[in-house]
Amino acid sequence: MIKSEEVRLFPSVQIVQGYGLTESSGAVAGTVRPEESMKYGSAGKLGSRLQAKIVDPTTGEALGPGQRGELWIRGPLVMKGYVGDDKATAETVDSQGWLKTGDLCYFNEDGFLYIVDRLKELIKYKGYQVPPAELEHILQSHPGIADAAVIGYPDEDAGQLPMAFIVRQPGSNLTRQQVIDYVAKHVAPYKKVRRVAFVNAIPKSPAGKILRRELVQQALSMGASKL
Repeated sequence: MIKSEEVRLFPSVQIVQGYGLTESSGAVAGTVRPEESMKYGSAGKLGSRLQAKIVDPTTGEALGPGQRGELWIRGPLVMKGYVGDDKATAETVDSQGWLKTGDLCYFNEDGFLYIVDRLKELIKYKGYQVPPAELEHILQSHPGIADAAVIGYPDEDAGQLPMAFIVRQPGSNLTRQQVIDYVAKHVAPYKKVRRVAFVNAIPKSPAGKILRRELVQQALSMGASKL
């Protein structure tokens, strides 16, 4: 999502934001008017002819503004199902036509949609849910960090530990403890980064998506002594 810093760098450019998925056959939300684009970090307002609700992924209860949950959408352009895959269809679309996007989101009081993370990528730390994207955003704001990715490192006691992979800026001597302390200043205690590894590059797909499975395997192969 667009941040205020990017807008400052390109003051004469109107940056339009949006959100959609293959199953929605197009945009679900977007910023249309210039004033809507000023809602930095938002994907915009819900498109016409679409319905949406935020649902508690555990209880199925509909949630109100500002509350985080799974985004469900419904409308004439939303898919009916996956061809030849009844099981996947049943898991994704309910009997009333609501499509479960798998995205952790919330609407604010003005109806603007905010994407937090993918539900399946949430880190489960001692019963808490920690969005990797939130920690990555904080890490990437550090002047000594060129790129960052966060995964859940398996842990017998906590379930998973937030672990950061860091690419230092050229000339940076950033330490693991400095990374941990920097994040700790910006988040609740349960969201703190517990492990840090420095790497030359973050593995990503051609589309720019972080390949978290590769990072998990890399973390496990490193061993605790190197983290």
